[in-house]
Amino acid sequence: MPRFAHDLPFDPAHGHTPEALLAVPAPPAPPGFDDFWRARRAAARRIDPRPRVGAFVEERDGVRVHEVTYASTSGRCGGWLALPADGRPARHGFVIGHGYGGRDTAGDALPLPLPGSAALLPCMTGMPTRSLRADVPAHSAEHVLHGIGSRDTYVLGDCVADLWCAASALLELLPELDGRGLGYLGESFGGGLGALALPWDERFAAALLTVPTFGNHPLRLTLPSTGSGESVRGYAREHPEVVDVLAYYDAATAATRLRLPVLAACALFDPAVPPPGQFAVHNALAGPHTLHLLDAGHFAHPGEAEERRRLRAATDTFFARHLR
Repeated sequence: MPRFAHDLPFDPAHGHTPEALLAVPAPPAPPGFDDFWRARRAAARRIDPRPRVGAFVEERDGVRVHEVTYASTSGRCGGWLALPADGRPARHGFVIGHGYGGRDTAGDALPLPLPGSAALLPCMTGMPTRSLRADVPAHSAEHVLHGIGSRDTYVLGDCVADLWCAASALLELLPELDGRGLGYLGESFGGGLGALALPWDERFAAALLTVPTFGNHPLRLTLPSTGSGESVRGYAREHPEVVDVLAYYDAATAATRLRLPVLAACALFDPAVPPPGQFAVHNALAGPHTLHLLDAGHFAHPGEAEERRRLRAATDTFFARHLR
């Protein structure tokens, strides 16, 4: 186990050895879990994404990046569209989620895993910088509680739909990708959303989930953190009935339905997303999956740059194997 000096008032490994992490289970699905998510997916399928490509931003790493907007179930979302710089038809397509806090550039996701690829990088509902809304708080500690009183109004449902609609927008803009099977990449917030979204969308063929959040909510509610989960823990102390809503948004439960190939990058030490929740998602994956161990997530540490390099290399190899 890695040992890092820190001044946090809790152990970011939560006392779990690697062997213990590999034994963390997924909670059972609540009644109607599959029907709930299939209905959400059907609603997103009815949306005409009406994508609009906006201003050119930059050219780098083999792609030309433009602003883009598209329609989702809760309104229009903004983001970035990366297209092959040589002007040729894209050979592969990706949807790329972001961490809690949003994104202000496409650059952190570049280069894309495979040459000749295109990608849509959305900002989720209410998140900076391109999907801010007056009726949804932008700060993660408040965003994660928005609409949490009901499974039908919880903002995470809108964010999952944003990924499905991003795929629809990408395929409308680039019809050459239809039928090829999309790749998904998501880290932290985007990792948890990916686990919730992917079991219900046959257009995706493979995924990278890095330090995924929202795994095993009953356990997460017992574990302190510096991330959005701490807001949920505080809310649950005052509103214990929220556990019934959270059960429908458990990334580990959803992973038991996720049958496409997944590369799961999970950290042994993480102050923001407790490792037991991350490993609950990995352990529950129903399809072919590979575990990529990280010493730490959401924590600056010696060797972090090399760890990122190794993960990028593993990601490239993974998608080269699983995307046609």
